[in-house]
Amino acid sequence: MNIKIMIRIQGWILLLETIFMLPALLIAVVTKDRPATLGFLGAMAIALTCALGMAFYSRNADRKFYAREGLVCTGVAWIVLSAIGALPFFISGRIPNYVDAFFEIVSGFTTTGASILPDVEVMGKAILYWRSFSHWVGGMGVLVFFLAIIPANGRSNAYMLHILRAESPGPSVSKMVPRMRETAAILYIIYCALTVADIVFLLIGKMPVFDAFCIAFGTAGTGGFGVLNSSCGAYTPFAQNVTTVFMLLFGVNFSIYYLLLMRRFFDAFRDEELRMYLTIVAFAILVITINVFHKTVDTQHLGETVRHAAFQVASIITTTGYSTVDFDLWPTLSKGILLCLMFVGASAGSTGGGIKVSRILLLLKNIRRNARQIFHPYEVQIIRMNGQRVAEQTMTNVSGYLAAYVIIVIVSFLLLSADRANFSITTNFSSVMATFNNIGPGYEAVGPTSNYAAYSNFSKIVMSIDMLLGRLEIFPIIAIFSPSTFRRR
Repeated sequence: MNIKIMIRIQGWILLLETIFMLPALLIAVVTKDRPATLGFLGAMAIALTCALGMAFYSRNADRKFYAREGLVCTGVAWIVLSAIGALPFFISGRIPNYVDAFFEIVSGFTTTGASILPDVEVMGKAILYWRSFSHWVGGMGVLVFFLAIIPANGRSNAYMLHILRAESPGPSVSKMVPRMRETAAILYIIYCALTVADIVFLLIGKMPVFDAFCIAFGTAGTGGFGVLNSSCGAYTPFAQNVTTVFMLLFGVNFSIYYLLLMRRFFDAFRDEELRMYLTIVAFAILVITINVFHKTVDTQHLGETVRHAAFQVASIITTTGYSTVDFDLWPTLSKGILLCLMFVGASAGSTGGGIKVSRILLLLKNIRRNARQIFHPYEVQIIRMNGQRVAEQTMTNVSGYLAAYVIIVIVSFLLLSADRANFSITTNFSSVMATFNNIGPGYEAVGPTSNYAAYSNFSKIVMSIDMLLGRLEIFPIIAIFSPSTFRRR
């Protein structure tokens, strides 16, 4: 295990985080928010000191870098990023409990949007900006950003692919172009372009400038931190529709956009994952609209019902977590559909969480293959995706991921059930699903109009780990605590 090179990368990550805090510090200074100013200055000083110390320690680091270094480096980077990122909340006194502050920023970086704050509007613009911007940083991944900006050379190419694979969501990560730095740069160019487009459309809809930036950051990262207590419910129907469209766009595999840029339209629209993703969205909107409109026909117009149904479906399947209504009051069928969407999640290679549509598709194909083998035991059954043969190693990885997913959900649910607050089974289960799948709001006591403040510090730590496990596809975090990872080979 090459410890020094990993420490060197952690130092670069902390330096980037310090730079990321500068706009929030500027907002604190302009708005004369002295506690927030001190909070960001203190956090930046600690981050810079740690970064310099890491740079000095790793000055003679060996550049050898393998897959296990990539896993451990990614997992540690997100924990370090969150530990420092929580300091502005804690030092400013806006969140006096460090565990609460850590939970809040982990929720931000992992684009979960689960909050312990009962009233976000009293936090000040600098703190609100940092919460929302953490979504944008975590959406595509801070290490992907690091890969996009570091100078390309033969040595750096040795670890780029391992880091990109460890941080990017989905069953597998492939290169868009031969050089990994160019792949990372293309991802961020697409990400930035869509974010800017979202901001422009929100401003056209007369949303306040500060709100437009924060909501766009959360939409891009498929996060969910709002700047109003009503989330997105107080904004105009136009702004809500714009947010719905962009949530769905950010839930699409970014390689699709690359294909469109390359004018490979046929390859883009024949993508099986994209077609399944859009089919699930359309079906869920249709069923929820019919179900909710039937129950509220005397108080709600059909167009309004469609708008709210589309917004919540887009918010849940992309694991964004914004809300325009209290969907916890919807009929049981509609809530059941949203719960199922929590499992499914968005596309692989997007900024969304969940199991991922591609994994669901591969699992369905595997079930069909196993059923056929019962009747044709001597026939070789091949699984294909988009006309290409899927390697058996990929299928093994998908099955392993699903097994780990189920175990983590069960263990987390049991740990939360032991919490002294004695929440209901629905609250605890939806809390696990909402945090592990990086969604944000759950049901009942953690619904869209509530928060996670009532849970104990122990439960908040459990859910913080769940958020990190969900964002990093489980294994980078598991690798940190696995003794075999650090054995000499």
